[in-house]
Amino acid sequence: MRIEFLGTGGAIPIPRPGSQQRVSMEARKKGVPYSRTGPSVFVHGPNLLIDTPEESHIQLNRANISFVENGVYSHWHPDHVMGRRVWEMLNGDFREHPTKERVSDVYFPKQVAEDMKKMLGSWDHFTFLQSFGTIRMHVLEDEESFTLHDVVVTPIQLHEKYVYGFLLEEESKRVFIAPDELYGWEPPANLNGVDIVILPMGIHEEDKNTGEQRFSREFLEHVREASFQDTLNIIKKLQAKKVILTHIEEIDNLGYDDLKELEGELQDAGLPVTFAYDTMIIDV
Repeated sequence: MRIEFLGTGGAIPIPRPGSQQRVSMEARKKGVPYSRTGPSVFVHGPNLLIDTPEESHIQLNRANISFVENGVYSHWHPDHVMGRRVWEMLNGDFREHPTKERVSDVYFPKQVAEDMKKMLGSWDHFTFLQSFGTIRMHVLEDEESFTLHDVVVTPIQLHEKYVYGFLLEEESKRVFIAPDELYGWEPPANLNGVDIVILPMGIHEEDKNTGEQRFSREFLEHVREASFQDTLNIIKKLQAKKVILTHIEEIDNLGYDDLKELEGELQDAGLPVTFAYDTMIIDV
């Protein structure tokens, strides 16, 4: 397997439109790896796209990915689904309706499917895309795995029941990808010691440079968001061989150089953590 980080931003991309925060101004000037588009990962081998943010079509063009055989959705939130028209762009042909040569299989854990029937008009749109012949929809029962080119993919429901992570297994290699929403999650024992774990960074309660408190624990509990420290606690429990953090929010005002410095501090403390950036590729 080869994992390509198409987008490593969070709900708000970097640069954020109109923002004069240092991190946004830097990203406008320097581009990648300082700029970050919406959260999405592509796994080569199973040819699997995880989530479609608004910039999905831009990300796939940048990565020179011309066909996506399979897709899966972690949850209904707009920063993970609002680029869903990319399936029409990839596979649609207005001269031949429907085209029969390019169809993608798209998988939805059962709770994700139920949520999409209520939120953002997503399910109606996916149903339209299926009727147009660009995708085939598959709803997965709880704990139901599916196999793509010898890679077994198992959705794992997190503490927040609307969101899923995905365990990918190929022979002896195991990768766990949780695109978002670690609030309250306790990793199950079967994930201990995975080769690679990919997690959202979490919100920094304190300013890294000044130590000033930015968000109280009470506030994070109120909005049901995991903090960066919560993420570190999960990392220690997982004991993965390699950890990659993504879903990096503009609100934290941490640029690429800041994160490289923090990465060094964490590695010196014995945590095998790397911060992802758009276009980053790793081999499993």
